[in-house]
Amino acid sequence: MNSALSIEVVNLTRLAIDPAEVTRLLGGVLESEGVTAGELGVRFVGARRMRELNRDYLGHDEVTDVLAFPLEGDEAPAGVDGLGSDGPEPDGADLGADADAADDAATDMPRLLGDVVVCSRRAATQALAAGTPLAFEIAMLLVHGTLHVLGYDHERDAGEMALRQARHLDDASWEHLLGKA
Repeated sequence: MNSALSIEVVNLTRLAIDPAEVTRLLGGVLESEGVTAGELGVRFVGARRMRELNRDYLGHDEVTDVLAFPLEGDEAPAGVDGLGSDGPEPDGADLGADADAADDAATDMPRLLGDVVVCSRRAATQALAAGTPLAFEIAMLLVHGTLHVLGYDHERDAGEMALRQARHLDDASWEHLLGKA
């Protein structure tokens, strides 16, 4: 994974998640999507906390499997291809040393991509119902949430997000996501 990418994994559940494997999986997704720099937070929570988050932030008083909280506002992550770049300076612009120092300081600041929250209990229930391995369900939810953080929306994109998600899962090794606490 690119050293300019940082993925923080916090597991607040009893499910044994391997943070290094989560980082490897999502680092591959981010790099494949053209993200060269930024910070992504990943949290695994229980059903009660997920219901609270879903209610408080989306107005749905129910447990869901994954929530994505992309960076909001005008500041797009500079590490994403085509986003966050102001473009070249206008011809003849002399911004001086103070502007150069400000630019250097700004590039040292982490670019926050957003957060992905996965409900491990809901993931386990869905994996059991679908007859799929829990590690695959976790991988699918992580990839799905990360694509949402990057701005994809399956409700509006005519299947583009679903295709990307499937491609990432086909390319990924998810078998070792579980096992280390």
